Amino acid sequence: MSDQTFSVDRRQFLQSSTLAAAATLAPALFNNVSAQESPSEVLNAGVIGTGRGMAHANAVINGKGVKLNYVCDVDQKRLDIAMKTVTDKGAKAQGITDFRRMLDDPKLDVVFIATCNHWHAPATILACSAGKHVYVEKPGSHNAREGELMVAAARKHKRVVQMGNQRRTWAGLREGIAKMKEGLIGHVHYARCWYDANRTTIGTGKPVPVPETLDYSMWQGPAPERPYLDNLVHYNWHWRWHWGGGELANNGIHSLDVARWGLGVEYPSQVSFLGGRYHFTDDQETPDTGAAVFHFAGEGNSPGKGITWDVSSCHPRRDEKNSFVVFYGDNGSMHLDGGSGYKFYDLKGTEIAKGGGGHGGEQDHIQNFLDCIKNGEIPNSEIGEGQKSTLLCHLGNISYKLGRMVKFDPATKQIVGDNDATALWGREYRKGWEPVV
Repeated sequence: MSDQTFSVDRRQFLQSSTLAAAATLAPALFNNVSAQESPSEVLNAGVIGTGRGMAHANAVINGKGVKLNYVCDVDQKRLDIAMKTVTDKGAKAQGITDFRRMLDDPKLDVVFIATCNHWHAPATILACSAGKHVYVEKPGSHNAREGELMVAAARKHKRVVQMGNQRRTWAGLREGIAKMKEGLIGHVHYARCWYDANRTTIGTGKPVPVPETLDYSMWQGPAPERPYLDNLVHYNWHWRWHWGGGELANNGIHSLDVARWGLGVEYPSQVSFLGGRYHFTDDQETPDTGAAVFHFAGEGNSPGKGITWDVSSCHPRRDEKNSFVVFYGDNGSMHLDGGSGYKFYDLKGTEIAKGGGGHGGEQDHIQNFLDCIKNGEIPNSEIGEGQKSTLLCHLGNISYKLGRMVKFDPATKQIVGDNDATALWGREYRKGWEPVV
């Protein structure tokens, strides 16, 4: 497959109601056009990226009705290690360094994308264009514009695309949220989220020769070229805006998705994110500490709902014992832990119900995706739904970069009255790699 150059005008895209279709996806769409013609056949799968992607490869190897055909990584050293791992587990897969080779295979049905953020949407779009169903890691897009484009690609090519925010499938969380929506703590109007960690400094990178095993040009792919530094690959790109989205897009997406799901909200009307890089002086551009606030306007006389996300990525705050997400209702609260356990409390702080515990990791979420390809049902984190949550991360990062609140119109899906913020909706691409629908 050759490099491709194409674009879609955003205003024209919005007017075509693609986002509206993503927001209210009709089950008939999947039942009529997305299910495999021969559901009894085993799906052929390929995995791109052998860091996070090894969890995907293992899930495929242990999955039902699927087999691993390709493993891809731009780093030959990592690829060799991955190939030994999957071969030892009995998979007869082919190792490649350019994922476009697998897209050229007409027998390949499914692509798993576990690359850097800047590759998520472009690779998803290319895979959908090649007729493949896609499982893409969170956050699924590097910027808000890419979120629009990848949803449009899934709709145009009638592909099943699932985002890797696994908690949508974990039985305990589904049970807890179901009980909350049944009214156990009354009307729920607010959710608070936390992410605490103990990350160390990434230091100051030095320009050095690219390792012989790494295809750095392919690693950069759609991102405009930058010099290779010794503290960039394979993880610290998360903390540079050129490739990543900071902790908000890295881990915040998980709790924000659960919060939005539990509250039953879609698009915010106001977003702010303040904080800073407080713990170390190094190359990290994204904040290690801060708080993001999301307001969802209510209809009519309704006061609306809200979400907050608090991050402390360089101080674990173990003494605070923060929950993963807490929902607040008129009659009490529900606390979710990092797995799938939940506890309900009344307004006096007395525990009134609990459950869950343990989780399915990657396996159940990926199996849900594979089953939906065959049965035509909508997956638990269909890309249109997933990108609504990712948009919270993008808007939060825009607010942080500008140092002010961002206003958003849920009806038009556009930033309101802020040209500087609107300019950060998308990004520049390396020539020949512009994503296309």
